[in-house]
Amino acid sequence: MVVASVAAEVEGLPPFDAGALLSQWGIAPLPLIVTVWATGLYVVGVLLLRRRGDVWPVGRSIAWGVGMLAFYLATSSGLAAYDTVLLSAHMVQHMVLSMVVPLSLALGAPVTLALRTLPRRPRGWLLAVLHSRLAKVLGFPPLAFGLYVLSPWALYFTGWYDASLRSTYVHEMMHVHLVAVGALFFWPIVGVDPLPGRVAHPFRVLLTVMTLPFHAFLGVTIMGQKTLLGGDWYPSLHDGPLGAWLPDPLEDQRLAGGILWGAGDLVGLVFFVVLFVQWVRSSMKEAEREDRRLDRLERQDQRAAPAAQRPAPTESARSE
Repeated sequence: MVVASVAAEVEGLPPFDAGALLSQWGIAPLPLIVTVWATGLYVVGVLLLRRRGDVWPVGRSIAWGVGMLAFYLATSSGLAAYDTVLLSAHMVQHMVLSMVVPLSLALGAPVTLALRTLPRRPRGWLLAVLHSRLAKVLGFPPLAFGLYVLSPWALYFTGWYDASLRSTYVHEMMHVHLVAVGALFFWPIVGVDPLPGRVAHPFRVLLTVMTLPFHAFLGVTIMGQKTLLGGDWYPSLHDGPLGAWLPDPLEDQRLAGGILWGAGDLVGLVFFVVLFVQWVRSSMKEAEREDRRLDRLERQDQRAAPAAQRPAPTESARSE
């Protein structure tokens, strides 16, 4: 009955193409509210800084805007309309929510913006959360890494994915989970916010390298599966009115695995570029700090040298 109900809801969908992505928009209340509030509060924070003469990097604002736009497109555009119809469409959505959105939002530095603009009491509450034991546990790099690489396996090779196809609530919670786990992993590595779990740049690169084989292996595993993910869900849709244009479920599953593999490597490359730029900038700032320290020491030595060269007073001068 559930499959029949969903088939009835999507039976009017046209073939999946670029036109469908633009025409099959929906107004999902939760993503719309999250997008409007998150974007609005960020803009208010930036305007407050500018009014008092402070500077906020434009690149951070652009990164935040890209992240929120990617989130809304993944959850409300035509891509969301087809995410329970085509596994390949779902996989694109998966990669956007788990990689593109967290990476972009982390580069936006919203915590730093909040700490610089909030009144004293709310800022104190935020600092208390950042220094809490829960934040330290969630920011522990090995835990975040484990959640990030193992969650997709748990999603696709347990009953979780099948449940997400049949339950709207589970489906929405899956989206929340993808963004949250991605944020736990990306924020301490590429973010500039003062969060627990920050590690040195070499270890950040190591964590990034370690994620790539997991995405590739999962993608190859899905491509080679003879059993369909989601059980009889996709065949049931294929046998209904959508069967006129739906691809073979097994072929679509192979495409989905290829998307996971290729998109993971592509975003991983962007990840590497971001880490490299941050590492270079950090090294340059460290070099500037070291130069300033050496300059201070040199000036101190120059001031001390004339005093050391000044002749000591004679006995007669001291007696006078």
